[in-house]
Amino acid sequence: MGTHDEDDVARRRFDVADAAPLLLDSRGVVTSWTRDAERLLGYPAAEAVGMDLAGLLADGDAGQVPYVLERCARAGGWAGLLSARHQDGRPVPVMARITSAREPGGGARWLLLLNEMADAPGWNMSRSVLEKMVGGSPIGIAMVNTDLRFVWSNAALSRFGGGPPERRLGLRLADVQPGLDAAAIEAQMRRVLETGEPVIGYELVGRVRAAPHRETAQMLSFTRLDDDQGGPMGVYYTVVDMTERHRARQRLALLDRAGRRIGRSLDIVRTAQELADVAVPGFADFVTVDLLEPVLRGAEPAPGQATDGPENSVTLRRSGRRTAGDPGDATGSPAVVYRAGSPAVRTLAGGHPWRVERLDPLDPFCALDPLTEEWVAGLPAGSGPPSALIVPVRARGAILGVTTFLRRHRHEPFDEDDLALAEDLVSRAAVCVDNARRYTRERDAALVLQRNLLPRRLPEVEAVEVSACYRPADELTGLGGDWYDLIPLSGARVALVVGEVPGHGIDAAAAMGRVRTAVRTLAALDLPPEEILAHLDDLVTRMDDEEGTAEAGPRTDGMAAPEAGPRTDGMAAPEAGPRTDGTRTVGSACVYAVYDPVDGRCVMAAAGHPAPAVVLPDGSVMFVELPQGPPLGAGGPPFESAEVILPEGSTLALHTDGLLARGERWALDTDRDRLRHALEQSADTLGVRCRAVIDALVPARPYDDVALLMARTRRLPADRIADWELPADPAAVAEARKAASRRLAEWGLAELSFTTELVVSELVTNAIRYATGPIRLRLIRERTLACEVFDGGTTAPHLRHPRATDEGGRGLLLVSQVTQRWGTRFLPEGKIIWAEQSLTDAGA
Repeated sequence: MGTHDEDDVARRRFDVADAAPLLLDSRGVVTSWTRDAERLLGYPAAEAVGMDLAGLLADGDAGQVPYVLERCARAGGWAGLLSARHQDGRPVPVMARITSAREPGGGARWLLLLNEMADAPGWNMSRSVLEKMVGGSPIGIAMVNTDLRFVWSNAALSRFGGGPPERRLGLRLADVQPGLDAAAIEAQMRRVLETGEPVIGYELVGRVRAAPHRETAQMLSFTRLDDDQGGPMGVYYTVVDMTERHRARQRLALLDRAGRRIGRSLDIVRTAQELADVAVPGFADFVTVDLLEPVLRGAEPAPGQATDGPENSVTLRRSGRRTAGDPGDATGSPAVVYRAGSPAVRTLAGGHPWRVERLDPLDPFCALDPLTEEWVAGLPAGSGPPSALIVPVRARGAILGVTTFLRRHRHEPFDEDDLALAEDLVSRAAVCVDNARRYTRERDAALVLQRNLLPRRLPEVEAVEVSACYRPADELTGLGGDWYDLIPLSGARVALVVGEVPGHGIDAAAAMGRVRTAVRTLAALDLPPEEILAHLDDLVTRMDDEEGTAEAGPRTDGMAAPEAGPRTDGMAAPEAGPRTDGTRTVGSACVYAVYDPVDGRCVMAAAGHPAPAVVLPDGSVMFVELPQGPPLGAGGPPFESAEVILPEGSTLALHTDGLLARGERWALDTDRDRLRHALEQSADTLGVRCRAVIDALVPARPYDDVALLMARTRRLPADRIADWELPADPAAVAEARKAASRRLAEWGLAELSFTTELVVSELVTNAIRYATGPIRLRLIRERTLACEVFDGGTTAPHLRHPRATDEGGRGLLLVSQVTQRWGTRFLPEGKIIWAEQSLTDAGA
């Protein structure tokens, strides 16, 4: 309802001549009706007299009648705007004035004058009213002429800088607000003057004189002022402070960037650096992220590990660093020592953030780490001390390190809102750092397993020069089911093995380790490749059966295992299908090749595995026509081998099917063409060539695990091999000893003569005594000295431990004690008993 000021205005504006009068009694009931009232509201006198005033008003104002009557009784009248109701139901806006019409000695009566306001735009306000309205407005308001010079402004505009209104008169915006982007604002004013179209919501971000260290945001609106002839007189504009809203948008934008950019990898140092990158320069000028050294290793921070208290110094690792204007970052995670009692140490000890508006270099409680103090010392002279924040990096209740934020003096110091934002920012990054830490720990454990399952370093042998590459499909753990191996055999020969088990990840790696161990154990038997695969096939089948038996075996908790009886629900019992837990060894594949550097002979066999490729010395590529046996444990026809003679300098490439896998099988001719093209490319070294083949054929995230073993063949020189045909005569033993001794002297190995003569004597004597057919003695000087005796017998000798009274049986026992290793190798035409001596001990 109206106030006294409004009543006064209403009295000045009320036109009595045009008013429609009517009389009301003290209760507000119409007692007299006029024709003017009938013309205004449509009710005839017979109908209107006796109506309550509330019945003449629209629903929104009908409830105000008691207040109006009470005001009349107290103040002797009332004036204001009401919405009357016409007889046809439409609202009629009226200006109402109620005055007393009481006659002497009579009861209270009121004269109500109604003046229709439908065509009136509103009350005409005096200049004083207008000045009170715009001058006291909380919004900054100003008017400039066509030269863009101030002609009027209100007091609220002073809050945005530039001084009081009287100081602005006749000046341009650049004169009163130096440093502000006055050119952009005046460009908007000229546009409004030229077009007459207002500009609404123009946002300006910058620094004003009133707050030089604080970035402010203002929203401006511009309207042209025209004279009575429609010509432009100037521009009227308003200014609203949007700084808090602008800062809130900046905070949300910073958190949004943090959510998108922090934690994009599972690398701890990279994640810490991403935190520093996000905060500079939008939030701070200098940021460091320092983590506990165990965190970088993936270890779990122990309670109290961060510090034993603020009285002790702490060494952290600088994992992230960013400076405004400097694209460099932290490299190598250098050690950073925080002195006892420093803010960082107190933050680590208590887990609470620390903030100071301006650092005091003389205050020991404001000491930073030496590397950060170098940045502070390098600030330009006169720039003043920076503002500082130190926030703990905390995740899942454990403190992982601290993050330091610094702002130069030209920026406003950190406040409580900035502290809350920094804590939110660091907490988001801390979760990512902890995830990366946990991943690092799990991946390191997995890699330790993989390194123990795969050969750490392939042995150096005279027979071949080798290089191997491995790329798992599971890039997170780095684990897979493929493997490669190089196994030294007797007689300077080597076994080259590549294989794979089904599946990926840690289960496949564990199964691979079992199969690889079985291969190395079988290789010690020195059997032909096809027999090695046959035995391996049996072992794989038994291993898979044992896994199934272990799952369905007897319980160890004292309860009886459930019997597999018929179902009673009408459904068929489930069949025993293949295992799906990723630990199966059935279906594994393997290629096993044995290369002999004496004659270049290479014998190989495959079980469900692609045939090797051979790069000949002239650079051409051929594929071995290798009979394909069934996968291990799958059952099928027996394994067969193939034999090839490899010229010296040939490169044998054994690989798993993942090298050519693109979602199809490896047996396509197009895949061989791709491999042929990759192998034909030259390279400086075998290792470079091996990696180049992998990079050319395998994507960064391969479809399947990939293992590639490349072996460049060598031949042993003829002068490093000596062999003799011996008759089956005991007298030949002495001649064999002498021949062996002479050859050792020629090789410069005379110090091994005694041991070698003993070995030759015992092995040749056994061959003459127990074997049949021809006897051959061969000495091979490689990295070891090998002594081989061939005979036509098929019975393997056995090592005995004779009693003291036995006259014989000590030969092989002596051989085993004086040599590095010995064994038996069977051939289609007989067997070879061999023994090896180390040349390292002999100084060769």
